[in-house]
Parts: sequence; C-alpha cells; structure tokens
Amino acid sequence: MATLKVRKLKSFPAEISVPGDKSISHRAAMFAGMANGTTIIEGFLPSEDCLCSVKAMEAMGAIVEPLEELEGVGLVKFAITGTGPKLKAPTAPIDCGNSGTTIRLLSGILAGQDFTTEMFGDASLSKRPMKRVADPLSLMGARVEGQGEKICAPLKITGGPLKAITYTLPVASAQVKSAILLAGMFAPGKTTVIEPVATRNHTERIMSHFGVKWVRDGNAVSVYGGQAPRAKDIIVPGDISSAAFWMVAAAASPGEQITLKNVGLNPTRTGVINVLLRMGAHITHSESSGDGEPRGNIIVKGSELNGTVIGGAEIPNVIDELPILAVAAALARGNTLIKDAQELRVKETDRIAAVAENLRRMGVEVIEYDDGMEIIGGSKLHGATISTYHDHRIAMAFAVAGLFAEGETIVEGSECISTSYPSFERDLNLFIKGDSGAAPIQVLSRVSRPVADRLRSTKG
Repeated sequence: MATLKVRKLKSFPAEISVPGDKSISHRAAMFAGMANGTTIIEGFLPSEDCLCSVKAMEAMGAIVEPLEELEGVGLVKFAITGTGPKLKAPTAPIDCGNSGTTIRLLSGILAGQDFTTEMFGDASLSKRPMKRVADPLSLMGARVEGQGEKICAPLKITGGPLKAITYTLPVASAQVKSAILLAGMFAPGKTTVIEPVATRNHTERIMSHFGVKWVRDGNAVSVYGGQAPRAKDIIVPGDISSAAFWMVAAAASPGEQITLKNVGLNPTRTGVINVLLRMGAHITHSESSGDGEPRGNIIVKGSELNGTVIGGAEIPNVIDELPILAVAAALARGNTLIKDAQELRVKETDRIAAVAENLRRMGVEVIEYDDGMEIIGGSKLHGATISTYHDHRIAMAFAVAGLFAEGETIVEGSECISTSYPSFERDLNLFIKGDSGAAPIQVLSRVSRPVADRLRSTKG
C-alpha cells in the first residue's frame, strides 16, 4: 500500500498544467474506436481508468498506435484506427478496473453489437449499482445480466437489434444519459433522454466532433439511429476536476496566486468556479474554443473564504469536486451546507461518509446527513492519518488539506490517485518542497513500440 506524506504548504508555484480531462479522454477513445478511419488523440489522460477504455476498444478490434509518452505522466498522444460502429467480439472478458465511466458507457455501445460480452472490475467497481443503466438498455432490447438487485458487475451484455425509446432519468446522471445515447446510435428512429436537471454534456459535444447529429430541446436530448462516427483528430483540454485541487489551495491562501494552464471550461463543469467565487475567491479566466470544448487559463488569487450552501441544480456539475470543496469549507469562516448530493453515496466509495470521517480526524466538526453534510469552518486543521477508501478524489482532497494542517498528514492507500491524476504527487511537491521538488516533464518517446507493448501487456 502506497503512502503519501504531506506537510504544511511551503511555497506556491506560479503555474501548473494539469493532465487531460478524464471524461473527454474516455469518450475520445470510445468514439475513435467506433469510427471509420484513424483519429489522433492528443492531451489524453493516461490514467488507469482511461486506459481501461483504450484497452477495451483495442480488444474489440480497434488498432492503437502510441505516438508520445511523457515522463511521470504516461501515454498522452496516440492514434486509433476504428472498426466502424460495429465492433468485433472480444476473446476474453473486458476489465474495467475502477472505472464506472468505462463500464457504463461501454454498456450502451455493447447493447448495439451482435455478440455477448462480459465486463468486470475491481472490488470497488463491483459494488457500484448498474441497474440504472441496465433498465433503459433492457427496454431498448438488449439483455443485461448482473449480480443482485442492483445488477452490479460482473455484467454480461447480449446485444442485438435495438428499438428507440424515450426515457426519463430518475436521477440526473451524465453516465446513464451517455449510455442510452450511445445505444441510440444503433437503434432505428429517435432515442430521447429526459434529464431532471442538465448534466455535463461531453458526450453530446464529442458526438458533434465525430459527425454524429443530436438535438436538445430543454432537458430532452435526442439522437437518431444509423449514424456512424467519422474519424477526426482531437486535442483533450486539461481536466477542471484535477485543477480544482490547486484552485482550492490557492483560493484559501491569502496573498498567493496561481495560473492553471489550458483547462477545460465546459459550462457544465465550471460549477466549482461558481462555488469558490460565492465563497469569496478571486478567479478569472480566458477562454477559447477547440474541438467542441471551450478551454483557457484560470487565474486564482487567494483570499479569506466564507461558508456557503451547495445544492439543488448545481450538484450534478460539481459532483466530482465536492470532496475538495468540503476541504475549502473547512478552511472557510462560517458554516457550509452540502445538500441534494445523494449521488456521493454510490461513487467509488461513500464519499459523504469518507469526507466526514477524514475531516473529523483533522479536527473539523461535521454533521452528516443522508444527502450531504454541514461543515463547521474556521477550526485549525491538524495532521492525521487519512483513509482513502481506495478513492482517488478523497486521497487528493485530503493531501491538499494536509497543506494547511499543523504537523504531518499521512494519506494511506495513495496508489488510487493514478486512477485520474498520475502526476499528482509531482505537482504536490511544488507546494511542499518548492521548485526543486519536481523535475520538468520530459518526452520519453515518440512512436515508441515498447509503449505499445506495455499497453497491450496489461490487457485482460
């Protein structure tokens, strides 16, 4: 078990470039794998989660050719030659690791194939409910089999001819919406998903990028069947969920400033900026567009933060950032209430319970509710031993908390961080050790066959 030791913040880097967006990296690999022709993906996040999606598409016939690997980061640029929308049956069950995005989005793709596929994951993924995906896909004509009432992994999906449906999501979920839209590409007619509140729209944007037409009417999103993605190169922007850790570190440090380079600024993902502004942070950003996704530099200037209320329609757009926003709340004056966030109970772990427990270990008073928590801000944080519960966002959030704590904070089980941010420890050292704590990123290889061999050697 890996351990990360954090001491109080020592210095502040002028700028940081965060890894590629996790959500977009998954989708880019999947659409490129289904497309006719070759797509070059640049700025890819080579985390364990995203590589599961790459390896899954490769297992079903896509050809992956590595182009560039960075030291301490991994494979960031490669080409995928797709099979067209109809994939080939894999020769073994597909390993989705810890990736809920992989297993849920692939379920939609596999529902439209003419073969049976099994998917499995680690212990954490195997506890996450897949019924919310299985129900609409079954209505469309696929057969989805899983474990128990919640239909957990391992999953067996038997695809075939699908029919278009109109489906109202009982709970807002970008992953479930995406699975239905992906299946809808294989169903004759118009498939519509109605959301209770709008969720992140990376799937819709990447469909446009790959030439798949869709329409939105209020909270209803529709796609017409019979469309095949067309190969088109894509550059993935930096992940705002990864940038959020350093945004909070800067926002809670009066007199400090940091620039986060080339970060995705999709309006369905910038809720974290809105919450921090409401808490009193000074944040500005430039914006440009590229490959269907807005992006730009974010400048954060530190100030005294104040408590706020986080809830309602903004929850789907800050769901991944709530652990680090809870840390911001602990560092703020006054109380912060997080509500309407039941979804946190079924993430990689029960994030409500995990955040509350770890904040208490660091000396923060927390009142836990079924759908969130109230955090009593203003207490001095002290170092503690943190349990990650194998959850990457818990690990990183409390590593940042350790920068503001007296004494040493020990994050146990920090290996899970590689799920989304392989270079996190290097960037964290910029705050703990100063510029000498992290070497500049080096290009290890271009068109490197050993990289391809390593990618393939981890399949299954």
